[in-house]
Amino acid sequence: SWVGVASVKGRVALNTAVCRWNDRELKFARTVIFTVEEINRDTKLLHGVSLGYRLYNGCGMSEDINLILSSLSIPQVSYLSTCACLSNKKRYPTFFRTVPSDRFQVIGLVQLMKHFDWRWVGIIYSPGLYSEEGTSEFVKEAEKEGVCVEYRLPYSKIYENYFNTIVQTLRESSSKVVLLFLSLSYTKSFLSEIENYNITGKQWVGSESWITQADLASVERKNILQGAIGFALPQASIPGLGEFLLSLKPSDEPQSAIIKAIWETFFDCSFSPSNTSTMCTGTEDLRTVSSDYTDVAYFRAENNVYKAVYLVAYALHALLQCQNGSNPTTGKPCVTKDDVQPKLVIFACCVLPNQVPRSVCREPCPPGTRKAINKRRPVCCFDCFVCPEGTISNQTNTPIVRANNSELSFLLLFSLKLCFLCSLTFIGRPSEWSCMLRHTAFGITFVLCISCVLGKTIVVLMAFRATLPGHVLTFTLIQVVICILWLTINPPFPKMNMMYYKDKIILECALGSAVGFWAVLGYIGLLALLCFILAFLARKLPDSFNEAKLITFSMLIFCAVWIAFIPAYVSSPGKFTVAVEIFAILASSFGLLVCIFVPKCYIIIFRPDQNSKKHLMGKIPPRTL
Repeated sequence: SWVGVASVKGRVALNTAVCRWNDRELKFARTVIFTVEEINRDTKLLHGVSLGYRLYNGCGMSEDINLILSSLSIPQVSYLSTCACLSNKKRYPTFFRTVPSDRFQVIGLVQLMKHFDWRWVGIIYSPGLYSEEGTSEFVKEAEKEGVCVEYRLPYSKIYENYFNTIVQTLRESSSKVVLLFLSLSYTKSFLSEIENYNITGKQWVGSESWITQADLASVERKNILQGAIGFALPQASIPGLGEFLLSLKPSDEPQSAIIKAIWETFFDCSFSPSNTSTMCTGTEDLRTVSSDYTDVAYFRAENNVYKAVYLVAYALHALLQCQNGSNPTTGKPCVTKDDVQPKLVIFACCVLPNQVPRSVCREPCPPGTRKAINKRRPVCCFDCFVCPEGTISNQTNTPIVRANNSELSFLLLFSLKLCFLCSLTFIGRPSEWSCMLRHTAFGITFVLCISCVLGKTIVVLMAFRATLPGHVLTFTLIQVVICILWLTINPPFPKMNMMYYKDKIILECALGSAVGFWAVLGYIGLLALLCFILAFLARKLPDSFNEAKLITFSMLIFCAVWIAFIPAYVSSPGKFTVAVEIFAILASSFGLLVCIFVPKCYIIIFRPDQNSKKHLMGKIPPRTL
């Protein structure tokens, strides 16, 4: 089940999978309609703009649709797609969701079993990404915590031999705990079959897809499901939704064959003349029916649908704001409802957490837990994790620290340290090893450093998505290859220079291959230039939340130092060549360190009033330092 969102000239098209004759999916679709109508009645949200919707039958093809919409750069917001695979931003770059990834459910299930000391378990799963990925993740996590899996069996509605294998295994296995990682439809099918067999003495653990379905616990299944345990989506109250759902009449959607078919099932009647059933009047009362659709005592997945639609509404609302000729969210010129494009909606979803109401975002972390930025799910940025025993959460993990990519920041500081240290290789009597080391160490450490800065720039430019250190190391690997070729073909070597002085001999390092030296230097310059251009382009993105201006200025200093280095190096005689190289290394390293890190340290130490999420999101005009 999924909700795809496409911005079409100021209107939002909501594509909701409604599987055939499935009243639960109908409930989700009707929740979309309810939420859209509620938003359109709100005079403060999207003033002057009304939302529309289109509902399509996805029929279980959510993964294919996700891939298609991602390839078209159309944003999607899911309310029930929990597969951890959807967190892969390379494969699904436009995918968002208002439901946690199965990664967290799996960790919870493993900890649950560890808590009850259930160390020997079996797993039954259904075909499809949800169950297959979830099961694989569970096995990996369980192994880390000393929980062993006796068997892992697939269940199919089609192949009877699969079910026979399951029954035989359940009877013969020694494990007493069974994890039923199935989708709801497969769970209903599985239980309807397994209730005919005398399977007792098993502790069933359920996934969130079925564990709260009260209708599954029939009298016939008492011996199966009694004591079943699992994790569920939180309950929520949505005023007015229950009345809206129960007020449905076929006349509201006269063209909908699905509503008519479900209505006939609910009331055991027919809209066409039949000898076997009574005629449907269309005025029957849904309150007399007991089903997934009419269960309105509380809402779980429906609350995620509600939040998904509101997320899109707030994204569009943010895009249509205009202050002093520019949009405060994107930092770009104002747009009208006719100018809204899908890519802008994606960007707004990524930077929106501060603007979405509390009911849409998750609650703050409870005591004894810690916050961590989820870089793969921009909607409601923080996830909570239980602190290890004997530790407490770090209350000084302030917004300006969380806003930085910690991996890249630490890698950048480490590379800067290496840059400072590599200047030491230029001091002392030249030897064969020191000559080769000084230039290669300089070339590799500086590429690592600039790659980190480039990674930070891409994080800003790509709407704050995570850039992993692995991508940084790829850039560095290219420089390593260049240095290896240089050292292999014609490496630097110690040389006695007697050209400048008649009475003195200068010991220096000859370059060996001048092409190798300038290739090393040129590659550094290419990365620096690319970094400067990207940072310059990103400088007008949300003002306080990105580092683009700091990176632009640091690259300006870096490029200026090394452009000045070239004529100075060529014209410097003898021992002064080394002094020029050391000066360029130290000056450019200090430039990067001061420009990128000092302003943040200044705010953390001296201006804590600016160290807030509201200021980082550009809500408060930045003060001059």
